[in-house]
Amino acid sequence: MPFIPHTEEDIRAMLDSIGAESVEDLFDEIPADLRAPPLTGIPEGESEMGITRLMQERAAKDGMPSNFIGAGAYEHHIPAAVWQIATRGEFYSAYTPYQAEASQGTLQLIYEYQTMISRLTGMEVSNASLYDGASALAEAVLMAVRVNRRSKAKRVLLPGALHPDYRKVVKTLIGNQGIELVELPFDETTGQTPVEALAPYADDDVTAMVISQPNFFGILEDVDALTGWAEERGIPVIAVVNPVSLALLKPPGEWGANGVDIVVGEGQPLGAPLSSGGPYYGFMTTLKKHIRQMPGRIVGRAEDADGKPGFVLTLQAREQHIRRSKATSNICTNQGLVVTASTIHMSLLGDEGLTRVAEACYANTHALVEKLAAKGIKPRFTGEYFHEVALDFGGDAATRVQTMADAGVLAGLELSRDYPQLDGCVLACATETKTESDLEQYVTTWEQAA
Repeated sequence: MPFIPHTEEDIRAMLDSIGAESVEDLFDEIPADLRAPPLTGIPEGESEMGITRLMQERAAKDGMPSNFIGAGAYEHHIPAAVWQIATRGEFYSAYTPYQAEASQGTLQLIYEYQTMISRLTGMEVSNASLYDGASALAEAVLMAVRVNRRSKAKRVLLPGALHPDYRKVVKTLIGNQGIELVELPFDETTGQTPVEALAPYADDDVTAMVISQPNFFGILEDVDALTGWAEERGIPVIAVVNPVSLALLKPPGEWGANGVDIVVGEGQPLGAPLSSGGPYYGFMTTLKKHIRQMPGRIVGRAEDADGKPGFVLTLQAREQHIRRSKATSNICTNQGLVVTASTIHMSLLGDEGLTRVAEACYANTHALVEKLAAKGIKPRFTGEYFHEVALDFGGDAATRVQTMADAGVLAGLELSRDYPQLDGCVLACATETKTESDLEQYVTTWEQAA
């Protein structure tokens, strides 16, 4: 909040009006042993000018490094118009559109968002977003269990090359619901999840299978082969995708012979800045036959009694709308403001613009690899990649990454934290924001860090 208008006298008057002695009295229902102790070491209040200067000094300490870290949150160019429009009062302060007659603008925007995301993923229907990409996957796993009622095992195949944070979130959210997560190994040479890894489960009762495209290492999976294996056995498939990559790659709705059942992912690449980690949102699309099992809400286009078009909340599967036992999820927060930004972002770029962004990401990352290859640094895996690549820095990777950071280049994410067998490897990403000089700076800084 940039401006707080209430003086101490205003606060006192409000408290007197409701018969409270202090602000703390408003929270007297919270047991004392659950309350946090008073904060210590907090200095006296500053003037607005003093606080502004202090925050500018703190922000300056972050510097302006050249960022080559991706790993699920990506630095993309966001047209100035996106947040100029998204932060207008009509969007910025709008809340859940329960009153359709008073929320036509918000409802229309969500409807258009759903249309764009459905087209991008090649699926039939989209919900109105979820908390983030990781929790969207957890919701998709729960949804797949509801969809595949024939399966009694509640066994879900999860690739080891899936984002580690996604795997952790899924385990956390479904860990006490009797669902077994089976981790599939990735090929140490290609970085892909080989179809051969599925052989031990060919005759087992498998409830669902997850496919990540690209996977955490940026490697492109053989999605047709993996989806085909599941289709032959009647196993629902959940796709985890990067939305920008879909401007170039085959959409999940066309994988295999008939496409996948559920598609999820992180919407941050579509108009949301890195923002120190959020807020972001998760998207989810599916087939019409599964619509009743999808968490969240769906906005539809309708006509009133006079034949005039309008927008309404067509499906609401949250527990405050229907009987709790019938609710598909109580974790389906609509990250409306970020969805607004994404809708504006996709509208401004259009099909052609999003394709150019994806092509530039692909080209820049491959150009960086070529420049590093001339210095003896090779990708860790042989599989084809989109805009992220695991580079083998060798045994001194940690020191080199830190030295490069000190010099103003964030080289990437060290993989040994989540994959000990990949010690010395760094996951680097070059989006459309990187120029030829940025790539040269990366190589030069890498050499100087030796």
